Amino acid sequence: MFKSILTLLFCISLLGAASNKEILGKADTLSKSSKTANLFKAYNDYKTLYLNAVTSSDQPLREKALQGIVKSGTKLNIDISEYADELKNFDKKTTKSSKKVALTSITTMKSIRWDEDTLVLSFDQDLDPKQIKYFTIHDTKHNRFRYVFDISSSSLTKNQALTKQGISRIKLNQFDTKTLRLVFEDQDKINLSFDVDGNDLKITVIAANGKPVGELFKDTSAKVEEPKEKEESSEDIKKYSKSSKQKIIVIDPGHGGKDSGAIGYKNYYEKNVVLDVAQNVRNMLVSRGYKVYMTRDNDTFIELKERTAMANRKDADLFISIHANAVSSASADRAYGIETYFLSPSRSSRATRVAAMENSTDISDMSSYGKSTFLNFTTNLTRIASNKLAIDVQKGILGNLRKYHKDVVDAGVREGPFWVLVGAQMPAILVEIGFITNPQESQMLVDKTYEQNMAYGIANGVDRYFINN
Repeated sequence: MFKSILTLLFCISLLGAASNKEILGKADTLSKSSKTANLFKAYNDYKTLYLNAVTSSDQPLREKALQGIVKSGTKLNIDISEYADELKNFDKKTTKSSKKVALTSITTMKSIRWDEDTLVLSFDQDLDPKQIKYFTIHDTKHNRFRYVFDISSSSLTKNQALTKQGISRIKLNQFDTKTLRLVFEDQDKINLSFDVDGNDLKITVIAANGKPVGELFKDTSAKVEEPKEKEESSEDIKKYSKSSKQKIIVIDPGHGGKDSGAIGYKNYYEKNVVLDVAQNVRNMLVSRGYKVYMTRDNDTFIELKERTAMANRKDADLFISIHANAVSSASADRAYGIETYFLSPSRSSRATRVAAMENSTDISDMSSYGKSTFLNFTTNLTRIASNKLAIDVQKGILGNLRKYHKDVVDAGVREGPFWVLVGAQMPAILVEIGFITNPQESQMLVDKTYEQNMAYGIANGVDRYFINN
């Protein structure tokens, strides 16, 4: 009954009674009115269309919704600056994408290096300047600047996280089958210039902020308080497991395929480590009588929205996404520990940093107000249950691992804006099983016995959740 209500409310809240076309027609008519009440109705309809467009990747609708928000919001004297900025960036990208570049072959990046303040990307053949598309994104809510270089008709052998003193994050990955994406990110403005020189793309940092990379783990945000409760014995868990055949669990190994996730110590790939752990969790849950589905069981790329969509189609009771954490090489020795997140538009700097790594670019250019609205819109129904699940799984992991590894660090249960959890109509969590960039912790993460012990702890947490609820 509870799940039926969730499903009904979720569908009604996202889709409404009318189609997008009908809502748009109604909003366009209302926006021409001189009455304030009608303008407010139009403004709210345009925001609904905006959220629908983002979730369905309908770019034409998204552009119309943004235009309507800006037009009606301006008449109402509402601050629509963030939407206006997004519309400007949207128009720029649309204009650029309409200019097709005629290229007959794919260039492969052979090397990347710093030459003092110039980052040099070398390819196997000469680059055409038309291959380079450069744009910036300013997230005003979090005061974060992104400088994006898209290099069309290009490929690389593996994703790379680069470092430069004074810049928070530099990432190079295969954005799609024919495009490399290089992103510089920092809370301060970065002055960049670039030039194509034969088969080299040279990007020069003219004036960075000059400060060292911040202490990423001096985070004072409070952990979610865990309610005190009696510990269940192993016999209680075994007894419950025998009656768990009606429970459906969807396990989601993060990343996959072209998206390697974080690349850690000794070039360990996050996508491989989390798949190993997820398969172990699946096997253990199945042996306890659960019905388990995997969003991926091999090295396959799946869009974030498709992962929870699968859980909804399977009418799952729980959704568990498994990931490995990462930081820059400058902080690798200081960052370690296991943490479990549930979905929330958290303002914690730590949660925002972790979520930024795990979220794909599917909706990364959505306005910050839109993101916050959307997260609040979709998480209230399952937030409490997801919080409980996160607590039980975190306890299960630590309880089992500490039997064999006394120094395992509890990094806590936290809220975070993870898009992979958006849309789940059941309790949903994301487990960060450790830091793949930490020299010591990464060695444990690739150890088969450690992976099994980790998985056993997650399975215990699932059992504990159903005992308590």
